[in-house]
Amino acid sequence: MRRSVVYSVAGAALGAAVVLTLLGTAEDPDALTNGQALVLGLVQGLTELLPISSSGHLILVPWAADWTYLKENDRFHQTFDVALHLGTLVAVGAYFWADAVRLVRAWLGSVGRRRIESADERTAWFVLVATIPAALAGFFGEDVIADSLGEPWQIAILLTVGALVLWWADRTPQERTMGDLGLRHAVVMGVAQALALAPGVSRSGITITAGRFMRLDRDAAARFSFLLLLPTVLGAVAYKGVAEVVLGDLPAGWEGPFLVGTLAALGSGLLAIDWLLGYVRRHTYDAFVVYRLALALVVLLVLASGAREATF
Repeated sequence: MRRSVVYSVAGAALGAAVVLTLLGTAEDPDALTNGQALVLGLVQGLTELLPISSSGHLILVPWAADWTYLKENDRFHQTFDVALHLGTLVAVGAYFWADAVRLVRAWLGSVGRRRIESADERTAWFVLVATIPAALAGFFGEDVIADSLGEPWQIAILLTVGALVLWWADRTPQERTMGDLGLRHAVVMGVAQALALAPGVSRSGITITAGRFMRLDRDAAARFSFLLLLPTVLGAVAYKGVAEVVLGDLPAGWEGPFLVGTLAALGSGLLAIDWLLGYVRRHTYDAFVVYRLALALVVLLVLASGAREATF
């Protein structure tokens, strides 16, 4: 996707989100405000695609700002979550449209011949196989994860552990391309994606970490992470979208935040993809390691000071 198109689409999406927020379009003052939806959409777009944990940030930001509406209204929370992930899904799908189409064609050709011949075919099968463990973990473990994980102190610990492992992985030699990996690597990547369901781990962070351990170069590890997002998030959005939006009773005041959040996540997601791919061609992932450690320290200091409750 051309950079000029990326910035044009991102600017239009973010501009529309800001205008809708300022106008208060379809906003219910007793629900999540459009301003809060704008902030959370920006957070989703940036943190879903950078290795710093979107689910962790989407808990920490309302916790720090004392926005309790989503916590107290799970029905609204589930609907809004679909909107945010829809935004980042569209961003990744648009940016990597040509790659996605090429891999789908390669996979269909492989199925038709009943064998794997090209690097694209190996990559397509890799993405498919790596999606399965995350899909199973999300389907069967969603309630356990929601009930047992996601407290600020847990997020701080996982941010720290993830930072240290990413730092270690990023010292691995850069020797492989995506087409060099096999199905056993795909299983490992799939398990890594499943672990990312815990807030604070980061789906992009742990898949980039796994890719670096597999000796992918930094650019390839990031691109692989984005390609893996497509089937994983598409499945989650389709499943939750049908259950929560299509078949469910939509909560009052959903229209404004849904639209604003989707547009903000789309615009910021496009910018995050383009920036990250340019950044890692010239730098290590150390900046994200430092950010994760700093954020974890801030969370722990806030908890120690008593300024916020340890649970949320």
